[in-house]
Amino acid sequence: MEGMLSPEMKEQITGDVEVRETFKISKVGTIAGCMVTNGRILRGHKLRLTRDGVVLHTGELISLKRFKDDVKEVSKGYDCGIPVSYTHLRAHETGRNLVCRLLL
Repeated sequence: MEGMLSPEMKEQITGDVEVRETFKISKVGTIAGCMVTNGRILRGHKLRLTRDGVVLHTGELISLKRFKDDVKEVSKGYDCGIPVSYTHLRAHETGRNLVCRLLL
């Protein structure tokens, strides 16, 4: 009987990111320059884009850059680049908040 029940999904927030600036780079696209304000952000985790407490978009973080290198995680106090095409193109403006979360 237990195997037939749907799994109970829990959400654990691993970090908060604030979009500081967006950059257009030829052959790459638009990159959101972000600062990790709390916790850490990990590639492969889910992201939630919010504005004034309203969720605008939810998606997966496929690429994460620090300077020109691909990285697996970025900790609090460091900046990183998130490709806009992987989250939400029009919602990336300065002052937006991204929340990185892990589904358990």
